[in-house]
Amino acid sequence: MHKLLSEKVGEKMVVLGNEAIARGAVEAGLAFASTYPGTPSSELSLNLFQISRESDLYFEYSTNEKVALEVAAAAANCGVRTLCIMKHVGLNVAADPLMTLAYIGVNAGMVILTADDPYMFSSQNEQDNRYYGKLASLPVLEPSSVDEAKDMIIDAFELSETLNEPVIFRTTTRINHSTACITTGPIKHRKTKGTFTRDPMSYVTVPAVSRKLHVKLLENMERAAHISNESKHNFVVGKESAKLGIICNGVSFLYAFDAVQDLGMEDGIKILRIGFSNPMPGELIKDFVRGCNKVLIIEEGEPFMEEAVRAFAQEAGFTIPIKGKGEDLFPRLYEFDPAMVRRNIAGFFGIEYSARMPVDTSALPEIPQRPPNLCSGCSHRATFYEVKKAAKDMDVIYPSDIGCYTLGFLPPLSTGDFVLCMGASVSSACGFSKASDQKVVSFIGDSTFFHSGITGLVNAVFNNHNFTLVILDNGTTAMTGHQPNPGVDMSLMNLEGYKQVSIEKLVRALGVEHVTIIKPFKVKKSIAAIKEALEFKGVSVIISQEPCALFAKSIKILKPRPFQVTEKCLDHRDCINEIACPSFLIEAGRVRIDADTCVGCAVCAQLCPENAIMPLKKQEKVEER
Repeated sequence: MHKLLSEKVGEKMVVLGNEAIARGAVEAGLAFASTYPGTPSSELSLNLFQISRESDLYFEYSTNEKVALEVAAAAANCGVRTLCIMKHVGLNVAADPLMTLAYIGVNAGMVILTADDPYMFSSQNEQDNRYYGKLASLPVLEPSSVDEAKDMIIDAFELSETLNEPVIFRTTTRINHSTACITTGPIKHRKTKGTFTRDPMSYVTVPAVSRKLHVKLLENMERAAHISNESKHNFVVGKESAKLGIICNGVSFLYAFDAVQDLGMEDGIKILRIGFSNPMPGELIKDFVRGCNKVLIIEEGEPFMEEAVRAFAQEAGFTIPIKGKGEDLFPRLYEFDPAMVRRNIAGFFGIEYSARMPVDTSALPEIPQRPPNLCSGCSHRATFYEVKKAAKDMDVIYPSDIGCYTLGFLPPLSTGDFVLCMGASVSSACGFSKASDQKVVSFIGDSTFFHSGITGLVNAVFNNHNFTLVILDNGTTAMTGHQPNPGVDMSLMNLEGYKQVSIEKLVRALGVEHVTIIKPFKVKKSIAAIKEALEFKGVSVIISQEPCALFAKSIKILKPRPFQVTEKCLDHRDCINEIACPSFLIEAGRVRIDADTCVGCAVCAQLCPENAIMPLKKQEKVEER
């Protein structure tokens, strides 16, 4: 049985933040969940997927976030508790239905989890999705710790049903990927089936209906504001008589709490933690500020709270200093850390403070740099190499997309010139091909193609653009942890009840006249096929098919056959300089292959000018070790 399905109440578990949220959702009676995977939310989806295999919870990996939200919205309006999961940029994709779903509302608890990514550990931007709550007029809840996240998501479902509105549950990477102890609570009975009651005047958002629904939404937000002022998730820590105030949210609360203790200012500084951040608790904030001489706002990301607090203070006639973002205070960039928070609290309030001396590491060797790289045996590396060889005499623009293959922009592959968002490689290729006489070759992964690349390709065919699209089909959604997509053969994972969508048939059905399938580990044949595609006038599509090496290993279809560099090597180093596989290393001035990481794709052997790279025999492998 999955550990998060345990019926024991009061059991202690050490879990990842995403696991804690999953357990909280299960305790809340979650019956329906949908997602498009995206770090830092991916483990939450994985756990719910695993739970769905052992229970009556319905879970699906949807084609994209817009679809996931629309699927969940329908379930919630049948009276079934739903959770829709995505990373922060995924909410951009789902923004269209989000805005109107706020008008329609829901008939059962619905939580939209958005996992924000300060510092962009695995993202193309670090947008602050609290503004989506404000834009859509939806409540936003934000936990400060792993154990609170587990309990708060239960309250999010209850709040959703109180207001008959979706609730945005905003986490950050530091919550999703921290590990802590939680205490299990009782699991509420899941209602897995409901009934949709037809009421077009409440659900069909033509203008006449939407005008009425907008009034209802604003009334709901008025109710939400009253709830926010009384919410247990907005609370004050410290002496009421303290004249120095801090207002904070999320992980910043824990940093601030510890900093006040470290500075010995428990009696002089009080802290207002905001966990219910939209609508902001105006009356609570006014009461807090009323007794302060100075207030510091600590929040990662944008000055969302700072702007609101200043507005409430002005409304109440307070003229005290209220600051947060600034050159000498907190940045709008990246994550915060305890030392930064401690330093800025001391500086703002004029507290004497001596920073702790850093640990002396001068005697330690420098940590080797490990830049991000495609894995050993990654078929993307072979495809990039082959495309460059086929286009070596051309002036080429390479629009790329969001996935492992984005790393193709790094040398020596250098096949990524423009990356915008999911699916944009296809659409931007349309623009490049019309605005420039350069050859355009764009790259997109299989999952990303299904997510949002199809419409760009339809546009390209209709408008008769001239470029080559390379669809990198590695049989999984690799970057976020090997989740399925519509092109995956689910039988390989012993999963039944799914169908597989053929990328080739789909592309041909869209009207693409030149479609080529290559096996990128066959280098010469692939280069020849790519050359033909590049010469075609119009839209040509190359489908590069080879399983992700890590995924293939996990489902036991990969049979590694390591290679070695023999004495025939003349040290040209084409293998390193042209494909840079991480299994290569230099030892005693000679090129070597690490037999423990080489999977035997044989791409390097095919490009070696001396044929010096050969399979390593089993006996040789044992002796080498």
